[in-house]
Amino acid sequence: MSSRHLFTVPIPNTSGSFRCTSPADRIYLITFTSPPDNRLTSAFVDTFLLSLDIIEEKYPRGVVVTTSGIQKFYSNGLDLEHSRSTPNFFENKMVKIFDRLLTYPMPTVALMNGHTFAGGFFISIFHDYRIMNPSRGFCCLNEIDIGIAIPPTVLSMFQAKIPLSTTYRSTVLEGKRFPGPEALKEGLVDGLGGLEDAIKFVQERKLVAKAQAGRGAWGQMREDTYRETLSLLRDPTGIAARRTKLDEIKEQEEERRSQRVAEWERKANASKL
Repeated sequence: MSSRHLFTVPIPNTSGSFRCTSPADRIYLITFTSPPDNRLTSAFVDTFLLSLDIIEEKYPRGVVVTTSGIQKFYSNGLDLEHSRSTPNFFENKMVKIFDRLLTYPMPTVALMNGHTFAGGFFISIFHDYRIMNPSRGFCCLNEIDIGIAIPPTVLSMFQAKIPLSTTYRSTVLEGKRFPGPEALKEGLVDGLGGLEDAIKFVQERKLVAKAQAGRGAWGQMREDTYRETLSLLRDPTGIAARRTKLDEIKEQEEERRSQRVAEWERKANASKL
């Protein structure tokens, strides 16, 4: 399929880039390539944000499709070493891209051509739609397997997007790996296929026309639909305060539990005398 090249933005200090083409009228395809597996770093996120800015600033409203230039991976998630060594990485970088996607004035489609793990799955769920490769790759939240709690901002979005509570449980609490066909069945993605299928998906739903509705109706209704998630994204202090309060309650309950068990042991030992 022929595409018109619009722009390329290098990812600083890497060999990677974000390349934007137009495979159909007012459909903007962002292809990110950051070997080996599109790990999310500050530079990657900043380049992603800039690419979205350029489309909004310089081109007519349409539909944004994001995909990977690496066949095996859409994104393998956060670069853990970078995220741990960068102060407030999640709040200063990841929250910004989530917020941007959630408030973007055009429809967005994640074309998940390969593995979409952890933070990569986070990114995809903040798109309006997801199209997944039917024969290659899994989507998975594997945080539970490495002992990392998924932030409330992300959990809120998954709760809003996943139709079945049992699927949510399998996804979030069990870290299940979903291949394309099963992901479609469970409502994690909206379709299967490659670029041609994604374009057909956009055209069948007349998303380009809907993007041009007056007064930014698409973006405004999305913001209102996911207002709880948006509020969480913009209130990190409130989230931290809530977490602190919950931890205090848990600590108090742990003390009471220890006291109850100690009292039980004292009585059990006394009864043996």
